Amino acid sequence: QVQLVETGGGLVQSGGSLRLSCLASGRTVSSYVMGWFRQTPGKEREFVAAISRGGQSTAYADSVKGRFSVSRDNAENTVYLQMNSLKPEDKGVYFCAAVRRGLGVVVVTANEYDAWGQGTQVTVSS
Repeated sequence: QVQLVETGGGLVQSGGSLRLSCLASGRTVSSYVMGWFRQTPGKEREFVAAISRGGQSTAYADSVKGRFSVSRDNAENTVYLQMNSLKPEDKGVYFCAAVRRGLGVVVVTANEYDAWGQGTQVTVSS
């Protein structure tokens, strides 16, 4: 089973940027579709972005399109989430997730993923 560790969260002002990283170990990340989700207290985990095994296909939640960008470096076993023009409503714990799927597939549903990181906190001040 792959293990995932997220880093890069923190406190940023509205309009600022952060880049989250997700380092995979235990299995080569190129075998996995990767996703980013976020969660705030009292709410369900929300899809943010996903990227296919080779990086050719991506998907984004409508709320982050044009502001966030997901990418991956399979040689480094790392997936990134570049977050620009951050808004207070982007606040939450951001989780990285992984699931084995075929080439070119992206997965946007949380319950399809079977490996999760511990999360990293993102706070956006207004």
